[in-house]
Amino acid sequence: MKRIAILGSTGSIGKSTLKIIEAFPGRFSVVSLAAGGNVELAFEQAQRWHPRLMSMGSAEAANHLQDKLKKIGLNHAIEVAFNGQGAVRVATHPDADFVVSAIVGVAGLEATYEAVKSGKTVGLANKECVVTAGDLIVTEARRQGKPLLPIDSEHNAIHQCMRAGRQKEVHRVWLTASGGPFLHTPRKDFANITAEQALNHPTWKMGKRITIDSATLMNKGFEVIEACRLFDMPPSQVSVMVHPQSTIHSMVEFVDGSLLAQLSVTDMRLPTLYALTYPDRIESDLRFPVNELKRLDFAQPDFGKFPCLRLAYEAVEAGGAKTISLNAADEIAVAAFLDGSIGFEEIPATIELVVRETSARVPESIEEVLNLDADARRRAGHHVQEISSAEAVSPHLPLARRK
Repeated sequence: MKRIAILGSTGSIGKSTLKIIEAFPGRFSVVSLAAGGNVELAFEQAQRWHPRLMSMGSAEAANHLQDKLKKIGLNHAIEVAFNGQGAVRVATHPDADFVVSAIVGVAGLEATYEAVKSGKTVGLANKECVVTAGDLIVTEARRQGKPLLPIDSEHNAIHQCMRAGRQKEVHRVWLTASGGPFLHTPRKDFANITAEQALNHPTWKMGKRITIDSATLMNKGFEVIEACRLFDMPPSQVSVMVHPQSTIHSMVEFVDGSLLAQLSVTDMRLPTLYALTYPDRIESDLRFPVNELKRLDFAQPDFGKFPCLRLAYEAVEAGGAKTISLNAADEIAVAAFLDGSIGFEEIPATIELVVRETSARVPESIEEVLNLDADARRRAGHHVQEISSAEAVSPHLPLARRK
């Protein structure tokens, strides 16, 4: 039986993981869970799974959970921790042998790294960990002799396809992108794009930040960086292809010209199940409706319309702290766009300014990564404030960008 720890148990990936565990009770058990601030859902999970340890995002949430557990007599059976150190304890629990890393953002970075360092097999659903500290995490996983199993659908697809050949036989990997809601929107109209429009993704239902990142293609840029680090490939061997149907999740091209593609339903339970059961495959009901497959369209991405993708390629090529500032600046810029402080086109503009100011020195520890991240966020916030202040006095600001 595989014993599971989940970082981000109340999020979408965490809930999907628990559904899989519930569907295969003889294969998996829950050891420890780390949640955020959703005390009610964390309490439900504690009642259902009886983990040995639960961690919450704050002391207040942890106390609230502990009080609820006490009322039903579970306070002695389930230990409650909180904050980053609590998440680290969840990830390194001695009884866990597989850790699902699904805390959004750099908040899950330290716990993920410590899980790898303690010899756990990690299923990665947190792209920020690889974007900001991928070199450190991948190097440590290799030292431990443990696989890093991607749960993100595109990289999970690459992982599956690459099982057909050796690393040296791979010529190129192809990441597919839906193109987002503005694939066919003229660039001249980008200045008037609203947050409501950008949040209307044509294929996936996701959180706000990742949905905006999909609209700017920054999400695909992050995936390029992930692919380079997870599969030890230079950026020149990682390509992006716009594929609106989102039927093919990724492709691997081998040196002899063979091309393998992974197709499946757009359901995150499938890549999660793959990671949890690797190297085995087990039967599931997640069937792809082959008879409904009518067409597959592909197109090259427009780097002019979507400069975030270009910025990601440039950052991973330069390496070091550039990818850290790319992620940090994007998060700040997206939040500013969602609250109406800046326009859609100012997202890549802000990111480019911050990345340009950042050196390419390579961080040597997680602490250094977090310090560089904090510095980039501070600088991104300063640029956002400058843009917002300048636009506040402009009488010609497009309606979509006025508060």
